[in-house]
Amino acid sequence: MGFVAVVSTSALTLVPSKETKRPNIIIVMADDLGYSDLGCYGGEISTPNLDQLAQGGLRFNACYNAGRCCPTRASLLTGLYPHQAGIGKMTFNEGAPGYVGSLNEHTVTIAEALRSAGYQTGMVGKWHISETVERKDKAEQLKWLAHQQEFGDFADLKTYPTARGFDKFYGSIWGVVDYFDPFSLVYGNKPVKTVPKDFYYTNALGDSAVAFVNQFTKSQKPFFMYVAYTAPHWPVQALPEDIKKYENMYKDGWQALRQQRYQRLLDLKLFDAATTPLPEFMFPAKDWATNPNRQWDAHAMAVHAAMVDRMDQNIGHLIAELKRTKQLDNTIILFMSDNGASPEDPTEFGPGFDRAGSTRTGQTVAFPKQKEVLPNGELVHAGIGEVWAHSLNTPFRYYKAKQHEGGITTPLIVHWPQGVQQPGRIVREPLHVIDMMNTCLALAKAPYPSTYQGRSITPSPGKSFVPLLTSAKAPTQRLHPELFWEHFGAAAFRQQDWKIVRLNAQAPWELYDLRNNRSETKNLASQQPERVQAMSQRWQQLAEVYQAFPKPTTPQ
Repeated sequence: MGFVAVVSTSALTLVPSKETKRPNIIIVMADDLGYSDLGCYGGEISTPNLDQLAQGGLRFNACYNAGRCCPTRASLLTGLYPHQAGIGKMTFNEGAPGYVGSLNEHTVTIAEALRSAGYQTGMVGKWHISETVERKDKAEQLKWLAHQQEFGDFADLKTYPTARGFDKFYGSIWGVVDYFDPFSLVYGNKPVKTVPKDFYYTNALGDSAVAFVNQFTKSQKPFFMYVAYTAPHWPVQALPEDIKKYENMYKDGWQALRQQRYQRLLDLKLFDAATTPLPEFMFPAKDWATNPNRQWDAHAMAVHAAMVDRMDQNIGHLIAELKRTKQLDNTIILFMSDNGASPEDPTEFGPGFDRAGSTRTGQTVAFPKQKEVLPNGELVHAGIGEVWAHSLNTPFRYYKAKQHEGGITTPLIVHWPQGVQQPGRIVREPLHVIDMMNTCLALAKAPYPSTYQGRSITPSPGKSFVPLLTSAKAPTQRLHPELFWEHFGAAAFRQQDWKIVRLNAQAPWELYDLRNNRSETKNLASQQPERVQAMSQRWQQLAEVYQAFPKPTTPQ
């Protein structure tokens, strides 16, 4: 089913006097995808459509995000580091400039800038950059989450996508959703109060993306579309026919999967064994052979795989629509993830904040803390856990919310038949999600504005990487001599090929030579204390500039 709407805005549209043929731009973002989940990145999951985009385009092996859902989305849409945009942690207002919980007044989005440059703009999927305020009464919150009671808008309408440059929007305002009956689902800026019995969110987003393209292509103007899937973010919920494909695939467990994926990564030439050795298994006390929950864990992973598979199927529908409308050659598609695979276990939390304890008809949703119920559909709320997350981020260590490579490195596929030179190659130049906006503006021949609707706009530290697409020559200098990260006290700083990283605000800095040790297995901090000191001082300077003001607290 498709959802299309034209939403009026007050933004001034500046159409160039002589329109040149500029590409359509589509950014597709997965949610909590493992670095090596995709077939073209070493995974066993069936992703033929993304693999085809990679074969006809480019794969990057050193593209970075911000390590978590909402900070990455804030960076993507604004070209700023998360704290500069106002979302240094989550979507809660903590009163500090870097932590207002929504995009601050000194930001402009890709959609706003491109619409001013004459582009049509649309979005489907997860927004998660509006301040989310729960009800003070927990019983009311749970009824709201379960669609049993209404309490008005899901956030301030001034922060919705339709107020930030998107002509069309169909998706969810909050971050976590039930895939069969999502909370905070809106069309334009109006709540979608009911969904069909056969509803599955990934399909609805795919159908809506196709419908938007269908309408956009009736105009001569180019379009920008942001397709933000929630898959495969927990709760792991998939369709039975997709789960069936994978029900026997993960019975050999975590360690076997890591080894298999690592070998495929080497075979694909994404990494070299000499410079990216497979790290030791982070959970030596965990052995699959003696794991009493093998059946549950293998099944949970099968559901995760099914969610990725279904996302790829819908990306295939989008590609087919671009072909049907003869737009594929002049459309650039960028695919990435907001962070590494997630170690989070929602069964530890139980119902509350963004996790409904029941359906709209009153059926109880299980949170199987003892793994007593297998995850499948709407009535079970669970995740894959930290051991699988570690394995899915092969060849790296750690996962979502950490600033080690496993938390902040994303697959990046770029497909653009009319622009990409030497398709099929692997690009090893480090990029960051802050570069997406500048790249889109370069493609659209539009400037990054210094003011927008009377507001001063924070200059972007991002760069355009269009030259990496249109030329196969190695760059003569780094796009970014320095890159910065901070999230809940976990932090990192990359300076050329050197990186310091820490697990939290109290932890010591680690030091890695990424040119020779991309998988961060050799901590050189004790051998080079002067380098650590100099780099940590520079990180502190940038933390002040970017308004990070680290706070050593734990996410709830």
